[in-house]
Amino acid sequence: MKMTHDHDVNCTLELTAKGALGPWRVEVGGSDGVSTVDLELRTPMTLGTSSSAGIRVADRTVSSLHCQLLADESCVEVMDLGSKNGLFVGGARVTRARLQQAPASFVVGRTTVTIRSRGPVEPAAACEALPGLVGSSEPMRRVAEEVRRHVSTRAPILIQGESGTGKDLVARAIHALGRADGPYVPLNVGAIAESLADSELFGHRRGAFTGAISHRQGAFELAHRGTLFLDEVAELSPAVQIRLLRVVEDGTVRPVGAQTSTRVDVRIVSASWAALPTRVEEGRFRADLYHRLSTVTVLLPPLRERRSDIPALAESLLLRMRSEIGPKQLSSGALSTLVAHTWPGNVRELGSVLYRAAAAATGVEIEAQHLSLNVVARVPRRAHDNGSFDARALLERHAGNVSAAARAARMPRTTFRALLLRGTLEGAAPS
Repeated sequence: MKMTHDHDVNCTLELTAKGALGPWRVEVGGSDGVSTVDLELRTPMTLGTSSSAGIRVADRTVSSLHCQLLADESCVEVMDLGSKNGLFVGGARVTRARLQQAPASFVVGRTTVTIRSRGPVEPAAACEALPGLVGSSEPMRRVAEEVRRHVSTRAPILIQGESGTGKDLVARAIHALGRADGPYVPLNVGAIAESLADSELFGHRRGAFTGAISHRQGAFELAHRGTLFLDEVAELSPAVQIRLLRVVEDGTVRPVGAQTSTRVDVRIVSASWAALPTRVEEGRFRADLYHRLSTVTVLLPPLRERRSDIPALAESLLLRMRSEIGPKQLSSGALSTLVAHTWPGNVRELGSVLYRAAAAATGVEIEAQHLSLNVVARVPRRAHDNGSFDARALLERHAGNVSAAARAARMPRTTFRALLLRGTLEGAAPS
């Protein structure tokens, strides 16, 4: 990244990458969703609220002719046309920027503009957003398209994505679209002690073991004719993986202490932050179970790959906080700061950042100085996956705060805590 400054409001920003990436597609993201426009090479296109603008946006904080985009095979140049609220790239207000990497984003008013390489891949079809999810960027349209294609089938669905990307929301959407008349049973299997896994999954009969004073239905029986969501499935022990495979294959469960099996009609949706194919290669996850659970695989994009959704996500999150904190909205500078962040904690982190900022802002407007963005060292996935990182040091760096350490490790707090308790990670006892 190369920046040259004359003044804070008069600078040129150049974002570079190797190779020609055009032709280009523009994603315009506002509080009401995302629209797309294809750029013609070497043909200037204006963006603004005027009917004469080539890219028209419905944002009162955007000028009638706010900026101009000019594309060639190697880059897209964006130039401020003397707008009132300015052009922001990488968190800085600039007059001109050359964008040579894709995707790359800039902010005008309260609108995010993302430049993508069109490439040989056809754009996802216009598709209604999944219930409970916010986002109509190209990556999220592909997720919605994939889910809706398979939601009416009985095939198991595996949702893969970083912590905080909304895997649980996608699971609920799958249930709402396919089996809403039946029960939805979520179970974080990564937080279950191995000794209790059989009882939690398959249930038990009275007297099956010490403390079993009554019959208890397991998650499979509770989810009969509905959906069972197995979160953090990568953390299942080998012994439990074997028993789960049998249920997935034949559709019957035998509660602990029972003499006969019970047939269940369950749609299985599982989720994992860890790359299951890698764990299969390492011998840490059964290949046959992986192939059963991943009949359909949905890959959730991290927030840094869907920055055009940030305005709509921010508005939705701030609306939820309104009854507690009051009405709030983002300034152009604040939105630009959010768009420039890498978001290791994804949408979950965005919610926390906005809550702190909304509480800090005394007025309606949230400015850039109200934002407190934690710079979290990313844990290499490979080292993290094989347990070679120092959990004690991770906890100490976060003053013994398990929640903060779990965010740094990119896993749910319950999973991090359970791994500590089981001794999979070496470190201090959780607090």
